[in-house]
Amino acid sequence: MSIWWSLHLRREAASVPLARRFLLGTMETAGVDPDISFDLSVALSEACANAVEHGGDRTVLGEPGDSGYGRPSADSGQYRVTAYLDGEKCRIEVSDSGPGFPARRALRPAAHYPQSEAESGRGLDLIQQLSDHVQFGNRPGHGAVVSFDKVLKWREGALLTV
Repeated sequence: MSIWWSLHLRREAASVPLARRFLLGTMETAGVDPDISFDLSVALSEACANAVEHGGDRTVLGEPGDSGYGRPSADSGQYRVTAYLDGEKCRIEVSDSGPGFPARRALRPAAHYPQSEAESGRGLDLIQQLSDHVQFGNRPGHGAVVSFDKVLKWREGALLTV
């Protein structure tokens, strides 16, 4: 058996704990090891926080004079979280409708975190530290996508074992 779900959320701060609780509830019910669940929930929170903060600045393109030119796109007020749990791993994807990652975004090595006094800038690095495999990318014309995987460990008697 496997579990798949997708949430379409508003780009509001209150959506971040909602997505996290949804994931934790799913993993608890399925019988995922609590340490694995916690790591994935923190990584999800970071990805959602990035979507809320950066995920809606894309504007409608076209020609000046078009009715929607230069206005925020219709989906700029939301983002999507999709999770797949199977017997071996969990894959989570967070996608938004913002401008996406810069074309030549170089991921910083873990040793180059922002200074400890910085109030932001650690989210993507934290996702990398808490996951087994991470991909950062863009959907042309549709915003950024962050997807990450983690091999699952199960409690005894879990519903979704290998």
